[in-house]
Formats: sequence, C-alpha cells, structure tokens
Amino acid sequence: MTPDNVADPELPMLSAAQATHLRALAAPHCRDGHQYSLDSLAHTCSKTPEEHWPDLVAAHFGRLQQASQGDESVAELLRGAHARLLPVDSITPELSGALRYARVVADGLVLAYTLDGPTSVRILTDRDVERAGLQALGEAARANLMRVPVRHDEVGVEGQARLHSLYGDSPFVAGKALFLEEVAWKVVGEGLPDAGALVVVPTRHNLVYHPITDASVVDAVNSLASYALGAHEDGPGALSPRVYWWHRGSLTSLTVIDHDTLTFSVRPPSHLLGLMKGLVRLDGAGRLATRATAEPPALGELMCNAAESMDRLVRDPAALGDVFRSILALAHARCAYDPDVAHIDTWDAWATATRLGSALFTGAPSQECRLGEDRVWQLPALPAEPPADARAWLDALYLAIVCRQTDRISRLCRVPLEVLRQDDSVDEYVLHWIDTLQAYFSNGPSMDDVVKKLIATIETSGRDGVTQAPLEFVNGIDYQPAALFHRLIARDHDTFAKVLAEAVAEHGSYWGASAAPRARVALGPLALASLAYDYGFPVDLAQPYLPRHLLNRERLEEIS
Repeated sequence: MTPDNVADPELPMLSAAQATHLRALAAPHCRDGHQYSLDSLAHTCSKTPEEHWPDLVAAHFGRLQQASQGDESVAELLRGAHARLLPVDSITPELSGALRYARVVADGLVLAYTLDGPTSVRILTDRDVERAGLQALGEAARANLMRVPVRHDEVGVEGQARLHSLYGDSPFVAGKALFLEEVAWKVVGEGLPDAGALVVVPTRHNLVYHPITDASVVDAVNSLASYALGAHEDGPGALSPRVYWWHRGSLTSLTVIDHDTLTFSVRPPSHLLGLMKGLVRLDGAGRLATRATAEPPALGELMCNAAESMDRLVRDPAALGDVFRSILALAHARCAYDPDVAHIDTWDAWATATRLGSALFTGAPSQECRLGEDRVWQLPALPAEPPADARAWLDALYLAIVCRQTDRISRLCRVPLEVLRQDDSVDEYVLHWIDTLQAYFSNGPSMDDVVKKLIATIETSGRDGVTQAPLEFVNGIDYQPAALFHRLIARDHDTFAKVLAEAVAEHGSYWGASAAPRARVALGPLALASLAYDYGFPVDLAQPYLPRHLLNRERLEEIS
C-alpha cells in the first residue's frame, strides 16, 4: 500500500491523498482567519466522485458564510435555537473566544446553542446570547430540541440487556441525551430508574441508552462501548466514542482514552461500580423485578431443581448457600398456587427453607428434610460457617420469625455482625437494620439502644445514602420491614395496620405482573406482621402476599 492510500490520521474516512486534495479545496475559504472542521464535509466527499468535490466544497462554505451573518431578530433566534452537543475538539481557539457561554458537560462534549436556518445551521455566539438573553435562549433551545422528531428501536444484545436506539436526520438528535429523562418518557413511554442510564452519542444523528435496573448493565456496558467506537469511526457527524452514565441530569464518562497508545478502556466511577456489583448480587438472588421474571416458572421444574439441590447438599455441604436459595424460591413459588399455605407440601418447602437458612449461618446437626411425602433427605451435620451475605441472613431471620422458631432466632442473632459487614454488595442501611434486629432479639441492649440503631437504619436508607441498590427496590421492598418495626416497638396498633397495608401495596407495585418467586410473598412484612400478631395487634389476615395460615399459625408444625 502506497503512503497516499493510507487513511489520513485526522480524516480517516479519506486516504492521505484525498485529504490533501480536500484541504487544498477548502484553503481559499479559510483565508479570512476562520477555521472550520472538515469532518462532516469529508464524510460527504468520501461518498462523492472527486471530480464533483470543487462544487461540493464551494456550496458547503457558501452555506457556512450565509449562516454566519448573525442578523436575525431575537424572535428568529428563539424560534430557531436548539441545544446541541459538539465535540470538544471542534471548538477552536478562535471559536472559544466567541462562545464563552458554551460549557463542557462531560469529557469530550460541549453544550452550545445553534440556529436551525432554512438552508444551514450555525453556532450561536456570545453576541446572539446577549441579544436574546441566556435564560430565554436556553429554555427555547431545550423546547425546540424536544420537538425534533426521532425514530425509536428497542434492540436486544448479548445477555439480557436491552438498548433503546433513538435516531433521525436532524443533527440535533444526540443533544437529547442531555435531557434523557424527559426524552425517555416522551419517546419510549417509560421513565428512567433512579440509577439512571448508560448512554452513547457516537454521532450527532443518534443516541443509544440502557436503563440501569438489573445485572444486564454489565452486558450493556460492553455492547455500548463496542457500538459507540464503531459508529463514531463510521460517521458521518462523528461526536463521541465514549460511554456515559446519565445520572440525575448529569453525564459522566466511563471511557478512558490513552491518547499515546490510542486505546480505549471502560472504567466506571466508584459509585456506579458499587451499584453494578449490588445489582449483580441482587439479580442473581432473584430479588429484582426484571424482564427475565415476566414468565411464571413451572412448579414442576422448580421441584426438580429443588430435589437436585437437596441431593447435591447430601453429597456436598459446601453447596448449602445455593441450596438455601433454591428451596426458598420454591417456598415462595408454591404460594402462587397455594397463597394461604394451606397444603402440607407448601409447608414442607417453608419448613425446609427455615432449617437451611438457619443452618447456613449457625450450623446444624444431622437432620431430616422433606418436600412432600415421597421426597425425604437425611442431611449431614453442617458446620457453623456463616457467609458474608447480609440479605441471606435477613431471609433466614424472617423465615425463623414467620415459623416462630425462637431458638433459631436467638442463634441467628448471635452471628457476628463483623462477618456480615464483609458483604461489600450492600449499603450501610442494611447492616444497621441487621444490627437493630440483633439488638432487639438479644437480652443485653436496652430499648433506647434499639431505637438508636433503628434511627441509623432510617437515616442511611435515604436517596443520598443508597449507592448499591436501585432506589425503587429499597423503597418498595427493603425498607418496608424497618418502617413496620418502628410502629411495632411503639405499640401503635392503628399506624402499624396502615403501614402494613402500605408495605403490601408497595410490594405489589414493585413486582407488578412479574412471575418471579419472590413476587408471591412479602417476606419481610410477613415476618413483622407475624410478630405483631403474636403481640396481640389486630392484623388483617386477608391481605395479599401474606399467607394467612403462616400469619395466624394454623399451618405451623414443629421444626426440629
């Protein structure tokens, strides 16, 4: 390959010889001291025979010259202004002096206002902004941008990730990433989760985003990084090859570019990395409402999986954590068919889950477990080797409370909090909540100490304190038992009943139509309602997600 056939380093869509030709054609138009980016023009030229380039270049710069006159009225400025994202390197030193209002909104991206004229588009200058007023111009530019039409596709990629692709002919489409929450509602009909979204704007004509809701965010990061790099190189209208995190109105780059080696890597900031780790843990345990849980699991399949898990546990006690999750899923899932836990097979699943949850954290002697009359296992003695899994500990305690296992409750509350603190996938409020429960069920701490620990739980469960779980999950599921506990220890019967109804409603709202096993029972509220029932609170037994015969003790049998 001759040197002239090698891609030009600055205009890679052209060969070095073609780029030299284009620069020569553009040079006469730059003699007035103006500097212009040739990127968009180069993309157009790459698809046009070279003999037509002189006319193409002349027409291009003619439009730029016409657009740069700046003699529009204020009304025309407000009517045609659009918010637009520009590459940082497109703002030359000459331009920056006339665009002091423009601001960098993320690595590689500048927000400026542009005027959409009949035949061309021009960047508004400080003089334009001064005439129209910065606030008025900003409001008009946003409103006009929102009216720019886009097309929308939902795309599935490797794993469970779903991407939303917004694209159109307008050069302003990518700018919609600045207002992604509003755009998502308007175009897709779904708002963004509190955790935000991953988004790429490889060209000015498109943006692609992924709402951060579950473990599929890991697949989405890789898919978006690959797509952004390729689409940015292909153009036209190249904008940024980076992956960004849209969160609460701001964009943060995840992409690190080594300009010396021209290599790209993705390094999420610590806040996002912690959230991703938490999502993977929560999703893996079936705690999140996701697309994957839309279809109901077949009970027969769950039974087979549970039986295989128990067989495995007999051979390998180290599998206890996985087996506990499997049996707990079965106990929840059976409530889709037996919501009151009226049948012995459903009770067997709950009793076995209770045994295994306790054994996971406190050990257990050899014991018999059953899942129906013909499925019986004699488990070996299990050592007390509590894992650093804070939410599994809560599951085990909730089960022990629901099944009125006083001794198991006491033993679980002696599990060292230091062990559970090693779980780096949970937020601090989860550990404060465990500390509260351990203090309450122990004889040592006073009620004043319990209240202080509960206050710490409440104070750290707010929006600013939660970094490793979706806020929707925290508010709808995780926090509800603490809210109920507050009313329980206050012996406030009426408010407890009200908060319990709210907790059940929050559970139903969070899971929606999901067929996930955990959607069937509000385990935490059920545990607190069981305590309240035993304390003589007037608990409504007809509420959904609270199995009646567990709550009123009618189905309970002895668990050895």
